[in-house]
Amino acid sequence: MFENITFATPAFLWGLLAIPAAIVWYVLRHKKQEASVRFSDTSGFAQLPKSWKVVGRHVLFALQMAALALLLIALARPQSSSTNKTSNIEGIDIIIAQDISGSMLARDFKPDRLEASKKVAAEFVESRPSDRMGLVVFAGESFTQVPLTTDHGVMLNMLSELKSGMIDDGTAIGDGLATAINRLKDSQAISKVIILLTDGMNNSGSVDPYTAAEMAKIFGIRVYTVGIGTYGTAPYPVQTIFGGVQYQQVKVEIDEKLLKAIAENSGGKYYRANNNQKLEEIYEEIDKLERSKIEVTEFKRVHEEFYPFAAWALALLLLEFLLRMTVFRTISE
Repeated sequence: MFENITFATPAFLWGLLAIPAAIVWYVLRHKKQEASVRFSDTSGFAQLPKSWKVVGRHVLFALQMAALALLLIALARPQSSSTNKTSNIEGIDIIIAQDISGSMLARDFKPDRLEASKKVAAEFVESRPSDRMGLVVFAGESFTQVPLTTDHGVMLNMLSELKSGMIDDGTAIGDGLATAINRLKDSQAISKVIILLTDGMNNSGSVDPYTAAEMAKIFGIRVYTVGIGTYGTAPYPVQTIFGGVQYQQVKVEIDEKLLKAIAENSGGKYYRANNNQKLEEIYEEIDKLERSKIEVTEFKRVHEEFYPFAAWALALLLLEFLLRMTVFRTISE
């Protein structure tokens, strides 16, 4: 009941020391006190047995002391506190760098490349509850969609909302990789991983992909690169002059030389994913990585616990008043 209890104003607890002193004073004061009635001669009452009310009147004092103790505890404001709870969990830090350029709408994956990669990525996030994860998206530019977090619900929500056209079109592989590295470079985890998924060739952005690969190596970040797309051609949606959409076979061009260089330079691995099963192999590879302890701080609300003490104090005082006015009522001169 009293686990993790703290007091907001503990000084009031010093008042509890007055209760033993009050008990001593009460005992000494009432030690020889007996009920009395004015008579010219009371010798005839000397041998009469004491009424239970004479003994029971001490209950009033006991109720007063109990109510005082409860009131002092209530004034000290007991709280169930776990405001800053720090714990260690086993895991690695992973950033998924997802290409959302227009070519990710090609239908060589079902329903298309982007939706297929989102689905497999979501399954991966759900299967690794102990890892901190983040999400970076890129096309003609890049930005962080989700910083490193253990809140996988946020990751899953953001993944589901990804769509092509959120940013200017293009394929800025260097920018996407650099943004992901920036999110991992200060991590204290032993294993830091980037999964970079793209279906094209670097044709925009301000960061050279090879320079970004060197940055990953310097910061000890392992990069797994994934080229998404079948071999040959793939059906790609094209807007017609009448406002409709038709699919044309477009040549699949992936810069495998670049993606292999990025992976090999950082100690990772390059995959060519032409179906969902190939994509899942990446996650099986990451599962084999060593794990590190990550310190996580959880913030929880502080709950006031003084209400029951105050309520019981009020109840005892009310009981004492009722007994004093009825059962133990005295008649004064």
